[in-house]
Amino acid sequence: MSDLLLVRHGETAWSADGRHTGRTDVPLTPRGVEEALFLAPFFRDRHPALVLTSPLRRAVATAELAGLTGGLTDPDLYEWDYGGYEGVTTEEIQRTAPDWSLWTHGVPPGDAAHPGESAAEVGARADRALARVAPVLRAGRGDVVVVAHGHFLRVLTARYLGLGPAEGRLFLLRTGTVSVLSTEHGLPVIAEWNTRP
Repeated sequence: MSDLLLVRHGETAWSADGRHTGRTDVPLTPRGVEEALFLAPFFRDRHPALVLTSPLRRAVATAELAGLTGGLTDPDLYEWDYGGYEGVTTEEIQRTAPDWSLWTHGVPPGDAAHPGESAAEVGARADRALARVAPVLRAGRGDVVVVAHGHFLRVLTARYLGLGPAEGRLFLLRTGTVSVLSTEHGLPVIAEWNTRP
């Protein structure tokens, strides 16, 4: 069985500020470009069987700069839709809701472009993505690389491990990093996490 490699996109202005960046299509910062370029040596001698990216330009650009060409965009890989909290920091939210956590409290609805999602809805998208890559992983003809977003990849990891979507809270994920989901004795495991090659 092949491995599932997760790449979180490079830094954006909003990720640097701690803003919830769901469907807003912000570009990489110069540092984000640098983070993506630092990934290129890691992928230089690898030949993944499949590369999937979120449709948002921060993910697509990260894949391209890392040398992951020929990737397919997949709408199931969008970041969590933060609804009314799009562009807002946790600190700002907690001024009026001191105990608020995305993982336990969710998000309020936003406008038509940002209706918001629950952890279960993000988990359903992650499950679809995992079902899509499962036959490629089982065939063992090469790794699968998914280039996407922090909260989404944390939920996907939880689902890969058989945990509920909200258990993604356990997996801190930084920008411009690679994580490897694998198997040991037929069971899903984290082989590497949050690494900068």
